[in-house]
Amino acid sequence: MKKTTNYLILVAVSCVMIACSKNEHSPVANNISLHFNNTFKNNTIVLGGANSVDATSNISDSAQVHHLSELKYVVSNIRLVKADGTEVPYNVNDLDKGATVVNQAKPASLDYVLTNIPVGEYRQLKFGLGVKQEINTLDQVRFPAFYAAAGANDTDMMWQWATGYRFTKIEGFFGSENKAFQVHTGSTLNGEGGKPETYTQGVDAYRDITLDLTAAAVVGNNAPKITVKADFDKLLSGQTKVILTAKNAITPSLHSSMAAMEVFVNNIGGNGKENKSGMFSVERVENN
Repeated sequence: MKKTTNYLILVAVSCVMIACSKNEHSPVANNISLHFNNTFKNNTIVLGGANSVDATSNISDSAQVHHLSELKYVVSNIRLVKADGTEVPYNVNDLDKGATVVNQAKPASLDYVLTNIPVGEYRQLKFGLGVKQEINTLDQVRFPAFYAAAGANDTDMMWQWATGYRFTKIEGFFGSENKAFQVHTGSTLNGEGGKPETYTQGVDAYRDITLDLTAAAVVGNNAPKITVKADFDKLLSGQTKVILTAKNAITPSLHSSMAAMEVFVNNIGGNGKENKSGMFSVERVENN
């Protein structure tokens, strides 16, 4: 009887040791990488000079050639959605840890790593194009890293005449005469004399993007990579068709241009209602 008891105890201890060994080698979290592929239709955008993308936006019966020289946008408020609908937020209230400026001129900025994502299968990706209203202030104290990155001379994602960040900064040339165009978007607070008590909300340019993944991103021993396509042809051929002219090619230069800004915002970010993807889609998911 004693031998049988000792044997059972040994078996139980062995099982516990095996379970512990398995737990030690089973990750509870891993990373997910986001890669942003910025295109004009299906051509990856190359900035500047003779290598510019000569892409044509077919609008009505017109065709216009556009050369992009600058392309930047802010991604923040990132959330991952599991197969059961559970939403996993990623530093959604911390711009230093959960936001980035995607800059086509800086290849390193096209990849953004989400760290310590809980193990599971993820079916959807959500993120903000821009910065949500409650933290869209130029706050060097709360978010010094993002403030410095957005304010750098080669990034310049801050307004000079308003209180928050630029959300997109798109510049280039259009038409046979290579006329300059600038489309800068962002949520703005309009006021008088820099007095906060006079501020009122202008255009709310923040858009919440929702994208279905092409396949489940499986976090565990794998560290998946999600490639997100941003098709800037939608800037002109999205929800509202736009042909660039001398009148609308620079926006917004004055508060009176806010309505024009909203057209571009809805084209690239959707209207936040029936269209919650705008120019974005998921190209592929790689479970490495």
